Amino acid sequence: MGQHRTHTVRWGVRVWGPTQAWRQPAPTPRPGWWERVSPSRTPQLGRLRLAQGAHARPRARGPGQPPSHSLGFGLRPGVFRGDGGRGGPARRGWSLRLFQAAPGSEATGSARTQVSHVPLHPSGPGFPHSQGAGAGAASLDGGGAQCLATGVKRRTEQNGGWGCARIPASAQPLAPCDCSGPRFSLCAMGQQPSSAPSLRVPGEVAPDRDEEEASTKNSNVLATQYGFFTKGRKKGQPSLAETESEPESSPPPPAQLPTVEELKADLERGRLEAAGPLLALELELQEAAAAGLASEEELVQRQSEVEALYALLRDQVLGLLRRPLEAAPERLRQALAVLAEQERQDRAAAAAAGPPGSPGLAATRPRGWLQLWRDGVAQAAAERLSRRPAADAEGRTEAERAFLHMGRTMKEDLEAVVERLKPLSPADFSVVAAYAESYHAEFAAQLAALTQLELCPRDTYMLLLWVQNLYPNDILNSPKLSPELQGVRLGTLLPQTQIRQLEATFLSNEVASIRELTARALELESERWTKDEAPQRLDDRCHSELAIDIIQIISQGQDKAESITLDLGTQIKPLLLEELARFLRSYQRAFDDFLERCRQLRNYRANVIANINNCLPFRVSVEQRWQTRPDLQNSLLRPLNELKSHGFDTLLQSLFGDLKPLFKRFTQTRWDAPQQTLEEIISTVAERMPEFSELQDCFREELLEAVHLHLVKEYITHLCKRRLVLKTAEQQQQLAGLVQANAQDIQQFCTQSGSRATWLHHALPTLAEIIRLQDPSAIKIEVATYAALYPDFSKGHLSAILAIKGNLSSSDAKSIRSILDINTGAHEPSKALFSLIKVG
Repeated sequence: MGQHRTHTVRWGVRVWGPTQAWRQPAPTPRPGWWERVSPSRTPQLGRLRLAQGAHARPRARGPGQPPSHSLGFGLRPGVFRGDGGRGGPARRGWSLRLFQAAPGSEATGSARTQVSHVPLHPSGPGFPHSQGAGAGAASLDGGGAQCLATGVKRRTEQNGGWGCARIPASAQPLAPCDCSGPRFSLCAMGQQPSSAPSLRVPGEVAPDRDEEEASTKNSNVLATQYGFFTKGRKKGQPSLAETESEPESSPPPPAQLPTVEELKADLERGRLEAAGPLLALELELQEAAAAGLASEEELVQRQSEVEALYALLRDQVLGLLRRPLEAAPERLRQALAVLAEQERQDRAAAAAAGPPGSPGLAATRPRGWLQLWRDGVAQAAAERLSRRPAADAEGRTEAERAFLHMGRTMKEDLEAVVERLKPLSPADFSVVAAYAESYHAEFAAQLAALTQLELCPRDTYMLLLWVQNLYPNDILNSPKLSPELQGVRLGTLLPQTQIRQLEATFLSNEVASIRELTARALELESERWTKDEAPQRLDDRCHSELAIDIIQIISQGQDKAESITLDLGTQIKPLLLEELARFLRSYQRAFDDFLERCRQLRNYRANVIANINNCLPFRVSVEQRWQTRPDLQNSLLRPLNELKSHGFDTLLQSLFGDLKPLFKRFTQTRWDAPQQTLEEIISTVAERMPEFSELQDCFREELLEAVHLHLVKEYITHLCKRRLVLKTAEQQQQLAGLVQANAQDIQQFCTQSGSRATWLHHALPTLAEIIRLQDPSAIKIEVATYAALYPDFSKGHLSAILAIKGNLSSSDAKSIRSILDINTGAHEPSKALFSLIKVG
């Protein structure tokens, strides 16, 4: 059989059928059948216009030209069943038949071959408009407009496709008409008819002008002979003959479909406009197969040509979409439009009833281009993220460079998809989600492979940082991507169990690293002490970098954990504080060892001051940054307080040694000239004060408080030596006045020097008052007040003071001492005074 053509009667009925014979095939022609011979055997659509009238004799043709055939058509009544003839309700209808007579048989009517048989069934239940009683069926609806299926259709201006044709319900069988030669025009489906030129088929012989005129006359005769076209016509309505004689108002036929070779050439040049004609070619093939108007061999050949073209189109479309950032926007738009159309065709094929494909054709849908595109996106993501960047000058590890490359690539690519590809894509493609899911899956796969290796602590931290922080926050929740990824469930890059294992490894690694770093820092600092290296000076203060180094090490551990998650920062905090306490104890031991073994070094005192100054940043860090429970804070500060106290003792040791013989004068002279002795003591202390100027201000104040305490303590100690007994009230009042004056001098000097030990201001004046008073009851009141101020004031200290009062009876002394047995409600002192004084 020849190729499939569209045969259209004059008033708009189109019938699918085999191509009429243009030239007899050699060497053994089949009577009554002809086929068109073309170089490419490309499937094309043709249109045959049949002129009404009596049969005309075939006109003579030149050598090698095909003889003309007599073609006839008619309407015959019949009974049809709905649902494609598969058991639907029976209905009466009409059958449109197109005949062809071999040359020389017109007179006898012999050798007539039925070219096409199209049932026209009434519309109604069981006879849907989209499904006829057989191949190429159409519906006939009593005088109304028929919705024609694949068999009988007309072109409409609204949709540029084939719609409904109107055939009178009173139609009677028509006599065969004369057609001096089939005339065809080639068209391309899906194109606008207004721009489609009418072309002749190669090998066709144009009819003579007189034949055209005869055709027009025959049309009028036919309309007159069969008056059913005018029966029942209302006044003012034109007759069919009048309508036929008027110029046709329907749009001109569409342009010719390109050949297979032309489509192939277009696709190889990347012209995606060829997708439309290719789809028309596919639909034509399906309709031809459904009508059973081509051999199985021809269907296979034509389908292979169509599929080869689709393979070229697929490669062009998916190639463009695989690298969308490298393509022009218009090209992307075309590729996405083709992909969307193919997806619609796949869905239509999936929704169609019955088995996939058409009789004689292999099932080719769904083609699944949308899934192929998604697979291509995943492959492109794998290629983009798997590239290993070259080593950089910043000393990053290979894993760090890989993380940075993947994160930066994913963020930039997704932002480009949002800005360039999403506006061109159909909404149901979910193009941003498709790219995000592919990149996420590849990112996760890369990390999963990395976790199988033995990671160094640095890479473990970087892995957790990307999984828990940078990836979800800096990429997925970035300002440009966050609105686009709402509702896209990507999940985490690693399973939660694996994340917990990595976090435990990170904590263990971090604690071990901090322990090693702090120990190394202390070792280097101790070496500088023993090498007698002078400490740095900062703002005229002795300075050491040890505290800064340790605080940075501990803080960086905390910051690293918090940079992953705040929860991990909470987990590491007690571990870091434990390491800090461990270090401070080691620091105190190392400092004490230095104090014992390095007294002879020239920079000994400067290094002692530098280490005392180190306590300040440690203390601030513990109290402010590491806000902890009071008991834990005290355990951290205890080593610092011990270090500072030992440092003060070392610095003041020589001063206190110089003051010792001066204080002995009080007892040696029996307090005859206490004012002169005290002046010498104060003068000695004042001369040594510049030695402590390189201490931080807070520590200098604390050191002066220690000097203040030492002066008061030593004064009371020598007052309690029991070597002075005054039996008269006058002597006692005189001593009390001297003590009061000395107390005033000590307080004034120490306060002016910078001491803030105000708690010592009542220590000597109250003792002077106890010495001055003679009434036991008044003495009891002063003792009770004194015991409230200094809870460590014991009966032994009171007895030593009362021993000065030689006129006090033992019973009164006992009664006064009993006051200390009464609980005054005083709190335990935060600072000691009398507990430092030993009495014999």
